[in-house]
Amino acid sequence: MEHHRHDVVVVGAGIAGLYAAMKAGESADVAVLSKIYPTRSHSGAAQGGCAAALGNETEDNWEWHFYDTVRGSDYLGDQDAQELLVKEAIPVMYEMEHLGVPFSRTPDGKIAQRKFGGHFGQFGKAPVQRSCYAADRTGHAQLHCLYEQSLKCGVRFYNEFLVVSLMIEDGVCHGVIALEIRTGMLHAFWARAVMLATGGYARAWKVTSNAHANTGDGLSLVLGHGIPLEDMEFVQFHPTGLYPIGILVSEAARGEGGYIFNKDGERFMKKYAEAKMELAPRDVVSRAETTEINEGRGIDGADYIHLDLTHLGADKILERLPQVHELVFKFAGVDCIKEPIPIRPTAHYSMGGIPTDLDTRVLLDGRETPVEGLYASGECACVSNHGANRLGTNSTLEAAVFGRRGGMAMAEFVKEKGPVVVGTAIPTQHVEDEVAHYRAHEGKERASVVRGELQDAMQNLCGVFRDEEKLSKLVAKIADLQERFEHVGLQDKSKVFNTELNELVELKHMLDFCEVIAKSALARQECRGAHWRTDFSGRDDEKWHKHTLAFKEKDGSLRFEYKPVVITKYPPEARKY
Repeated sequence: MEHHRHDVVVVGAGIAGLYAAMKAGESADVAVLSKIYPTRSHSGAAQGGCAAALGNETEDNWEWHFYDTVRGSDYLGDQDAQELLVKEAIPVMYEMEHLGVPFSRTPDGKIAQRKFGGHFGQFGKAPVQRSCYAADRTGHAQLHCLYEQSLKCGVRFYNEFLVVSLMIEDGVCHGVIALEIRTGMLHAFWARAVMLATGGYARAWKVTSNAHANTGDGLSLVLGHGIPLEDMEFVQFHPTGLYPIGILVSEAARGEGGYIFNKDGERFMKKYAEAKMELAPRDVVSRAETTEINEGRGIDGADYIHLDLTHLGADKILERLPQVHELVFKFAGVDCIKEPIPIRPTAHYSMGGIPTDLDTRVLLDGRETPVEGLYASGECACVSNHGANRLGTNSTLEAAVFGRRGGMAMAEFVKEKGPVVVGTAIPTQHVEDEVAHYRAHEGKERASVVRGELQDAMQNLCGVFRDEEKLSKLVAKIADLQERFEHVGLQDKSKVFNTELNELVELKHMLDFCEVIAKSALARQECRGAHWRTDFSGRDDEKWHKHTLAFKEKDGSLRFEYKPVVITKYPPEARKY
């Protein structure tokens, strides 16, 4: 095993990871480990924008953004984190502008802003343009800018390194162990501070907007060290996934004025959210679409409906939504200037994840005790900005705000503690043995088959609507797949670019966190945000206004605890749109 030493190691190269690396790299020796090339990270797929109450196009202020974020989360978000998010959004957006993000512009040269689902002014009463955007390639623009700035700060990149283990001892993180995909060699990275910024995990579903790399690696890594996962039952389905494969059609399409129709040509959102129509929060729109499809009002009786942009005109579509136009034409053969787009809900975003405090420190008990030297930010983390449902354009915002905060916190921590000392007390042989076992095993099962069955089960049994019968079947199915995983063998025995081995490791990670999702969803007996149980009548604030914490015991079983939601200003009330 080859050994490396850095002050800070960041795992993941999306917006959160790169912002953290850049800020820490201003004063510390920083390395970024990414299993793909950094500018291919899934942050680049974020299309619609990044929320901030700049007020460049309509009157706005952070308190209105705060209210929308609280209400959008179905009152499960921690309001101290949410208030920090919306306040810091404003200076962070200007910092990104000054770093070089090429935002679209108003006629007088300010950052352009547009409408987005769930965002309103005057405490939910008026339309507001809050989403800062770069056409419909906002994430791409932010990702490339932050990568360039990280290089400028001297950050060292280790590309195509798959992290397989954390080095944690006595509540202190000393680094990570990673598999170099190019050579098959294992590397130990010793660091004073480690940040997990491994992104989301909706690749566990068959129909998803997520990239193939989004396999929840960071979640599995912490579970194995007794660190809990928080609120894993809350996974958002985006209402406009391109039928049938689920590629994202940006919410910017509705923000710019797109309509949603059923087979009868009806803008059916008037039945579900009369005041906000297509700009209601994503969980509301996804349930409405699924209801229309389930009740036989899908287009031609099929399981999709139509998103119509034709009334916007060619000029507006090509200026504001060029990527939507391109993707829809390439993957569905539809020219959205002339004809409607076939869409259906698609697994998109993960509200739950690794519990952290406001400075992104990972919490060993899920409450207040940090793991020294371990941080997490972005979609893999749960500081609980989003609660039970995330508003559009708050994701790239969270990645930027908390990636930045985490980078500064790690820089201060390294300054206080001094350089890392490479130690030998932490055993690493078990990691080498595990990888060797995978390579040598001649099992009868294939990873691709087990993964496919897992994705089908998650799609059919843990979708937009759930119930006890489906979730119980899912728990049993995952247990069966975990047993079959022990009999998975590799056909490819090589070390160089062994993608079959990579997929096997990723499958293990997926099975770990999917068990948490299924059992957390089965335990939560209410409807809230993206978690909608058809066998319960609605939200139950008396029993379930609390966060789920799932711990993995040494015998492999899961133990659940719950903790209160932080309420600072807005107590739960009915959500009406």
